[in-house]
Amino acid sequence: MASAATDTPPAAEATPNEPTTIEKLRGLRWSIGSNAANTVFVQYTFFGSVFVLFLNELGLGKGQIGFLLSLLPFTGLISIFIAPAVARFGYKRTYVTAWAGRTAIATFMLLTPWVANTYGLDVTLIFISVTVAAFSLVRSIGMTANMPWVQEYVPVTMRGKYTATNNTFASVVGFGAVTFGGFVLSRIAGLPGFVILISVGVLGGFVSTWLASFIPGGAPVPSRPEQKRQRELGTALRDSNYMRYLIGVALLTLATVPLGSFLPLFMREEVGLSSGNIVLLQIGTLAGGLATSFLWGWAADRYGSRPVMLWGLLLRMSLPVLWMLMPRNSPVSLYIALSIALFQGLADMGWGIGSARMLYVSIVPNDKRSDYMALYTAWTGIAGGISQLVGGQLLQLSQGVSGQFFFLTLNPYIPLFALALVLPLVSLLIMRAIRLTESVGMGEFVGIFLRGNPFLAMSSLVRYHLAKDEQSTLQVTERLGQTRSLLAVDELLEALQDPRFNVRFEAVIAISRMPADPRLTTALVEILHGSELALAVVAAWALGRVGDPAAYEPLLLGLDSDFRSIQAHSVRALGAMGKPEVAAKLVERLRVEENRGLQMAYASALGQLGAAEATADLLTLLRGTDNPGARLEVALSLARLVGSEHNFVQLTRNVRSDPGTTLAQAVQALKKRLDRGSADADVLRSLLDQETAVLGQGEMESGSRSLGQLIRQIPVEHFDATAQAILAECADRLEESGAAHIEYAILALHTLDAGWK
Repeated sequence: MASAATDTPPAAEATPNEPTTIEKLRGLRWSIGSNAANTVFVQYTFFGSVFVLFLNELGLGKGQIGFLLSLLPFTGLISIFIAPAVARFGYKRTYVTAWAGRTAIATFMLLTPWVANTYGLDVTLIFISVTVAAFSLVRSIGMTANMPWVQEYVPVTMRGKYTATNNTFASVVGFGAVTFGGFVLSRIAGLPGFVILISVGVLGGFVSTWLASFIPGGAPVPSRPEQKRQRELGTALRDSNYMRYLIGVALLTLATVPLGSFLPLFMREEVGLSSGNIVLLQIGTLAGGLATSFLWGWAADRYGSRPVMLWGLLLRMSLPVLWMLMPRNSPVSLYIALSIALFQGLADMGWGIGSARMLYVSIVPNDKRSDYMALYTAWTGIAGGISQLVGGQLLQLSQGVSGQFFFLTLNPYIPLFALALVLPLVSLLIMRAIRLTESVGMGEFVGIFLRGNPFLAMSSLVRYHLAKDEQSTLQVTERLGQTRSLLAVDELLEALQDPRFNVRFEAVIAISRMPADPRLTTALVEILHGSELALAVVAAWALGRVGDPAAYEPLLLGLDSDFRSIQAHSVRALGAMGKPEVAAKLVERLRVEENRGLQMAYASALGQLGAAEATADLLTLLRGTDNPGARLEVALSLARLVGSEHNFVQLTRNVRSDPGTTLAQAVQALKKRLDRGSADADVLRSLLDQETAVLGQGEMESGSRSLGQLIRQIPVEHFDATAQAILAECADRLEESGAAHIEYAILALHTLDAGWK
């Protein structure tokens, strides 16, 4: 699937024994399976709300909980120092070994209740601290290997799709884990329920490690003497995009990680939810992520990482406000909390997919990924550790906060909410400064989804890719144009390359219904100047209908095409675009053009442009044209010079069904133009009544000739020069040919009405 504005892939140097793209694609299912199993481990051990509730159940204070949580990210600092060794040992081998080790260490958490009962809370805190520190250290080694390995085995072109699919499976497994966790904690009170969940989590960790062993790539990087002195840490620190990214991520970490960690305690202490229901809140977050995962991933691959990431971040900023304003100790508290959690999942998924894709595809050069990723792991570890310490201490210091401030209920968690509101805004401003080659901004990104009919567009995109035969492809291509949504741009561009002529033809027609888009205009211009004559003609017409100013110069070139049909449609398209500066060129060409079809095209275009200087030439063309349809088209061009095109068209339609009555009514309507009390006006009023009577009786021949005479009785000062010239010509032709050329009567009455000053 083509991308509208994807990130430019970094220059890559193939690593030793790097798997082929086919091997990478086959290995993605093992990666997704491993991550799904790891979700169980994450939910039930050190990272989910279960762990925070478990520590609180043991009797630890919020400051102590913050300290323990800070140990998890702080150890990421070692990535800077071990990255070369990890690369030499092999990313895959390091990751699998470390993942098995961290899971084995996590089993020690099962002994915590025994330690607490035997040795007391102080020893328990030391025991948990040592366990968490050891776990974090081994995990950091694994993460040092994981990120460069992931960058290797996930193809750039499907980074967003892979992330979306991975998140979907992880969310589904997370649903089951959260539901089971909530059920266990609601049925088994105290520490035994937590022990059961930790045991299940450890089992998921070992399954995740086993599945990861089947992922390809991650081979050891051979050590060469000259490489020992070539670390890329300095290069990374001088990379402005990379540093902006790190700072933005750090600020967001400081803002959101503490709130996410202590939100379960807020729900229990301030909102009044039970431990089981608090765990179930994660269902809302998972549901929001699951529902929008593929949409975010698809959008990131098609429109680039930045708009997806920034909109996810912007949506994330509204969460603290929602949490602060939610009802407390109310029957609806759980449902409101679930709704906010659903929105959180949506926002987190946008941020996660967009930021991850930007990091892997645009920020980190593939050939320098070891040191770049090591620095990223260390930096985020420091930010995460500090955030947990700050969050715990803030919460500890604000325990006495209470009261009411206008509509806002004050509580100890207010500082965390304030932090989560302000810092993401600063992060957003910094992230927006990252310079990428993407052309889709935040406003344009939203506009893509709001213009036209996005729901019809999304369903049509699916149908387009499912179409099995030419007829169904033609139908869905037509629907793509009817949506008038920029979501359909890539599929329409793809349809232009279809080997079936009818599909390509239909795609051009469909594009003519779309709003202007640079890529669609470029594609039509290429067809216009291409060798496929049948499509070039309709492409010229489509460019005029779309009206993109960028098509002006290409259409001018179309005037000099070797084929008259392309010339004619280029002329008509220029007229439809309404560029008055081209009128002089068209008038000049009309005066020397001998081909009747091109003369008609010039006339139509000049009429649309309102080129009054072409009046005499158009009247001459009308006089010399025999075809009735062509005569009406030239007459319409002259009518456009006067104005009120719709009135001329409506008059023409009515004349077809009842010419006498229609023309009589048009003559009678002219009486309202006359000044009352004027002698000249009374004379003209009498003449108009006589003309109305003649035409009303159906005497078209005599009525047409007398209409010519009537026109000469109307003072010329009521009309400008263009209208005067048209009326003079109409009077001459009506007196000369009578009803033989009814278009002169229609044009005359239209000019008398629309041109009267």
